[in-house]
Amino acid sequence: MPHARATHFTRRGILAAGGALGLGAALAACGDDDAKSGGSGKEAAAARSGSWSFKDDRGTTVKLDKVPANIVAFTGVGAALHDYGISVKGVFGPTKTTDGKADVQAGDMDISKVTILGNTWDQFNVEKYAALAPDVLITTMFDDAGTLWYVPEASKDKIAQLAPSVGISVYDRQLTEPLQRMWALAESLGADMKAAKVTDAKKKFEQAAARLRKAAKAKPGIKVMAGSASDALFYVSGTDLSVDLEYFKALGVNLVEPPAKAKAKGGGWYESLSWENVDKYAADIIMMDDRSSAIQPADITKATWKKLPAVKAGQVISRSPEPILSYDKCVPLLTSLAEALENAKKVS
Repeated sequence: MPHARATHFTRRGILAAGGALGLGAALAACGDDDAKSGGSGKEAAAARSGSWSFKDDRGTTVKLDKVPANIVAFTGVGAALHDYGISVKGVFGPTKTTDGKADVQAGDMDISKVTILGNTWDQFNVEKYAALAPDVLITTMFDDAGTLWYVPEASKDKIAQLAPSVGISVYDRQLTEPLQRMWALAESLGADMKAAKVTDAKKKFEQAAARLRKAAKAKPGIKVMAGSASDALFYVSGTDLSVDLEYFKALGVNLVEPPAKAKAKGGGWYESLSWENVDKYAADIIMMDDRSSAIQPADITKATWKKLPAVKAGQVISRSPEPILSYDKCVPLLTSLAEALENAKKVS
């Protein structure tokens, strides 16, 4: 989940929200391409003709005389594009862990082959960025104000002067929408969306969504809580802003929902609890933030955590509050929750 960051959040906050950094209507079809696909066919045609344009989720249309070759992206966006066969030259955001391994948000990218402009919050080497001669910068957005995720406030104007930007919104919508938008963006950049790897991943996503829907229907009494851990606080994510939780809710998953007043300090994303109050909400399954900014379940030493029924029952799974927006990477998110529901016992 992201940290105190966006216009009205603290960095820890957004990271906790993620979520917690950190969907209404029943789905007509899981992962189907519709009008939300962003006109990908037209954009792909433009790519084939040599010129390139893409209308992002701010309503901004970026137009270039050729398809971008030098792409710089937020790490998770670079990972999603990689799954579609599109390489980026540089990345910013959590990319490398302290032991030198690829961060979870880097997906299958070979991080030794990309220029890392910044690995933590507020890190962005503008000089290195300029040296890459970027054609476009691509990132996500966690608010409705068009704030580009992980682009530092202090240097955003200098960064904007060097190349146009594309923002894909992951704010207050179901997971399928940004997945469709990333699909459209990748297609516009020249990805082969008819490749077996790509179409198979989309089919597996649809199958995983159907499995999760079935599991949720079979276990309506199983309560699922989305959490994130720091040394001082435990964050409980609400379901009405995060793309994954909104989608899980739409599929019928019974999720813990802190009241609006309790989430107010977290910008509506999450409620902060002291570890003494970590048992405030009854939960049979706990989904824990898998990002490197959060303490992982195996490393939580708090006695109150270990006493939680879901923890004692071994019903704790990982959650990706900032999912890599490719169908391939989102399949395990649905499958993991579906399997947890199928095997869950009522313990709360």
